[in-house]
Amino acid sequence: MTTSVVADSFAFGHAGATDWRTAAAACLEQCGAGARNASLGFVYATDAFGDQFGEIVEYLRRQTGIAHWAGTVGLGICASSREYLDEPALAVMCCAFEESAFRVLPPLRSPREVAQARMAWGNHDAHFAVVHADAGNGSLTSLVRELAGRTGSGFVVGGVTSSRGRSPQYADGLSEGGVSGVLFSEDVTIATRLTQGCSPLGPRHRVTESHQNVLVRLDGRPALDVLREDAGLAHGQNLGAMGGYLFAGLPVEGSDTGDYVVRNLLGLDARGKMVAVADIVQPGSDILFCRRDRGTASDDLARMLESIRTGMYRQPRGALYFSCLGRGASLFGEDSEELRMIADGLGEVPLVGFFGNGEISHNRLYGYTGVLTLFL
Repeated sequence: MTTSVVADSFAFGHAGATDWRTAAAACLEQCGAGARNASLGFVYATDAFGDQFGEIVEYLRRQTGIAHWAGTVGLGICASSREYLDEPALAVMCCAFEESAFRVLPPLRSPREVAQARMAWGNHDAHFAVVHADAGNGSLTSLVRELAGRTGSGFVVGGVTSSRGRSPQYADGLSEGGVSGVLFSEDVTIATRLTQGCSPLGPRHRVTESHQNVLVRLDGRPALDVLREDAGLAHGQNLGAMGGYLFAGLPVEGSDTGDYVVRNLLGLDARGKMVAVADIVQPGSDILFCRRDRGTASDDLARMLESIRTGMYRQPRGALYFSCLGRGASLFGEDSEELRMIADGLGEVPLVGFFGNGEISHNRLYGYTGVLTLFL
């Protein structure tokens, strides 16, 4: 348990406990007076509380009087400089926004529902969205792209629920299977950045031959030979031993920051010298190979924090952080090092979030990334 942090009536609390009522009461005690002035709450629970998630949010609603809530569950959650992984825990942030500055987004389960959704309220239009998504939705990529296209900024951020059981979301009501969250008007000032967990091993390569998700030739050469060369491995060395470290990167079209989407390597064909990746890759597109380790992830997180600090004109009132399950303790170390880096970089800022099955930034789904959003 930690003490509360209150900044401009943004308050947060977090606690681990085997009983959800104990954890929820501890969170609210930490929020203190900040909860009384809030209009919107974010709540994240580890999946140990997945079956009770609806009860938890209704308890928070009754105790605080905050009418609007959004959140979901994860195999891990985070709050300020603390990570909770594989243990029952809750994190709550109570936010002070003008009631006219946001609208809770009910669950949307198809691109058609997004296209028909009401994205304006009063004299306000949706400028930015924070969402939680269900990995079981087969239209998730299209859903996110369509939703981003309906916001004024073209930006959506969020995370994909991770759970060993149910995958509940809450957006003024309990649901599963879609995308839900909060829409914000341009009256709310937001800064957001993405940090990659990987770094490129070599240059971009042109896909000269592929079949669906199988790379056959890159730059006119056998794909496996190109991968070995970028990874610095001799012909006889075993690539299989590096399966947890090597990935494919699909460059984001139009990005001026060299952004790319990371995809797993699914298989290597030594005889045919082909490489299978976890996405469809078209001939004529670009691809690069990358490596994931603690050093590259820490360096990029530090770069991201420096970038977002440079653009801040005031101390953030609150923050949300959505990170990949492949990061956290498994990449940065057991002592909440990823969150400690963020706390060191931002100072004492109310922050909550979770570790998910994917991350959402701008208009696409990512993996192995961290998405930080600040309310200024």
